[in-house]
Formats: sequence, structure tokens, C-alpha cells
Amino acid sequence: MFSEETELTIRNATRNSVLGDKIDVADTSSKRRTGLLRHTGLAPGEGLWIVPSESVHTFGMKFPIDVVFVNKKKRVVKVRPNMVKRRIALALTAHSVVELPVGAIEATGTAPGDELVFER
Repeated sequence: MFSEETELTIRNATRNSVLGDKIDVADTSSKRRTGLLRHTGLAPGEGLWIVPSESVHTFGMKFPIDVVFVNKKKRVVKVRPNMVKRRIALALTAHSVVELPVGAIEATGTAPGDELVFER
């Protein structure tokens, strides 16, 4: 589904858990604009890190997602579990956003204040 050359593993260092090990990076205008709109779902471990971004929407999405807003220091500033279609979420203090399969936030216990580690 994603390019193995750009995939990341994102760990929650605070909770000693893994948010995903097949996280693609949307770091260009084109990739950020498209996001997950062409996908029909996310498998466990998959996701998308949108950088920079302080907001996301699910207009045109075919499935719900978990959303984690992260600041420049890679600290979680806000979580939005089970964001269904036709919704908007934002965090003005965020620098980037991680989109994950529904259930990832709950399974990892991720909460505001947690420190994330991004690894190639």
C-alpha cells in the first residue's frame, strides 16, 4: 500500500507501545492534499504522518480513522479517536498529524503529553 522506502515506525516512548510500523509520510503539498482519500482502509500498523499540518478532514473518506496531533517536539497535543467521515479536527499548537486505524489510540493508551519517537 505504501512505499517501503519512506515508511516509518512511530513509537509512544511514554507508554512503551508502537502506534504503527508502516507509517507513510505526506511531506509534499500533493501528498498532503491526497492523504488517505484514495485508500479503502488501513491495516493494523499502517498510517500516515502529515507534516506540516495542524488540521485534517474526513470529507470523501471511505473509513473512520484515529488522529493524533503532534507538536514540533514530537509530543502529543490532542487525540481524536474514531473520526468518522465528514468531520474536521484541528489543534492550533500542532505541527503535524498522524492518521491511524481506528483503535490504535485506545490500544496504545496514547494521550496528550506523551512523547513519540519517529524511526526509519
